[in-house]
Amino acid sequence: MESKSVEGRDETGAAEAARKADAETAYEAVIEANLPRNYAANLAHGLLGQTGFRLINAPTFIPAYIFLLSGSEFVVGLALAAQWMGAAVSATFGATLIEHRKRVLPVGFVIGAGMRLGVLGLALSGFFLPPHWALITAIAMLCLFGLFNGMQAVIFNTLMAKVIPLRLRGRLTGFRNFSAGLTAAGVSYLGGKYFVGENMLGNGYATTFLLGFVLTATGLMMLLIVKEPIPPSIRPRAKLGQRLRQIPAMLAEDRSLGFYYVAAALAALATMAVPFYIIYAGQRIGLSGTTLGILSTAFLIAQTTTNLAWGTVADRFGNRLVFMMAIGIWAVSIFALMHVGTIWTVAAVFAGLGAGQGGFMNSNMNIIVEFGAREDLPMRIAVLNTCTSVMMAMGPLCGGLIAHGVSFEALFWLAITVLAGSAATMFFLVDEPRKRGMLGN
Repeated sequence: MESKSVEGRDETGAAEAARKADAETAYEAVIEANLPRNYAANLAHGLLGQTGFRLINAPTFIPAYIFLLSGSEFVVGLALAAQWMGAAVSATFGATLIEHRKRVLPVGFVIGAGMRLGVLGLALSGFFLPPHWALITAIAMLCLFGLFNGMQAVIFNTLMAKVIPLRLRGRLTGFRNFSAGLTAAGVSYLGGKYFVGENMLGNGYATTFLLGFVLTATGLMMLLIVKEPIPPSIRPRAKLGQRLRQIPAMLAEDRSLGFYYVAAALAALATMAVPFYIIYAGQRIGLSGTTLGILSTAFLIAQTTTNLAWGTVADRFGNRLVFMMAIGIWAVSIFALMHVGTIWTVAAVFAGLGAGQGGFMNSNMNIIVEFGAREDLPMRIAVLNTCTSVMMAMGPLCGGLIAHGVSFEALFWLAITVLAGSAATMFFLVDEPRKRGMLGN
């Protein structure tokens, strides 16, 4: 009798396993059937959206604008810290918004719209408010931008993981970043030389930010054509506190994942120097609208052209190698910045900074997808975004204090040291997660 009971349980287990396998096969079939339209939609969304956001996130326009309004390195750091602190506090909440949902795109539209309103507010405050209030509003809008960005990063990276197979993800992100970077480089030169240089519409910076809003809003609309598949399994809905208490267990299951968070956080801390590249360069060679346009273009073109190479390396050898190569180039470029003094040598250094930071951002988001189970992906992305955003919030604030109270050179050396720590952590303590599947682990 007991033997028959065991056999019954075995048959039930086998039937359940077969059902799950069939569901996964059907899920993969839906992904492949809708791949052409979803690939095109993600490419168009990235081209327009990233073009606009790169104008905001490039280490040129925002720091120069805040410095123009305030005249203070510390306030520049405070403004950038507000942006990333907003992202830090919202990332985990973004995961709990979507991980129990069969479809995440509707939430993505709401969060994406909120993020773009922050860019619009930044532009309108420049047009219509006096400098003191424009500065206060700009800091508030950067915080709002970061708040929604923290959630959007989780949602849209989860969406991409659902609709784009792993075999194509590196090339898609590489080509998307390439096309967006080329467009952003052209727009940056236009913004620097003509918008800022000619003070278009009475405020060249505000005009540049307004263009960024139009591009990003148009990019968001491109996702209307996405066909999002329904996964065969999702997590049950959980409260934020409950999911936070599960994070230690997730890290304990995979020590390499925990060390990856450390490596990514250290690299993110090195952004303490990012807002001050342009101010330091301006002290050496002067900061006109043309100079701003040239340095922004150099940064974005290099970030663009190298993204194709980073994507190819990632697809062939994994994102771990891309991560280490990128932060190495980043560190060398910071060192070089302290030893150049002409517009074209500074532009070459900004190109190196663009290549290094572009590779870091590209690999940072792609590698996290390759750790662990699909059901835990939103939370893994959220923890990564929280770690990096906290560091990117602390970094500019500390950087502003160091630049103002000690020197730019001391700040740059500290950033180089932190990047070296990140590379060492990645090399010695983090394995290539893609090889686990190849080895059958």
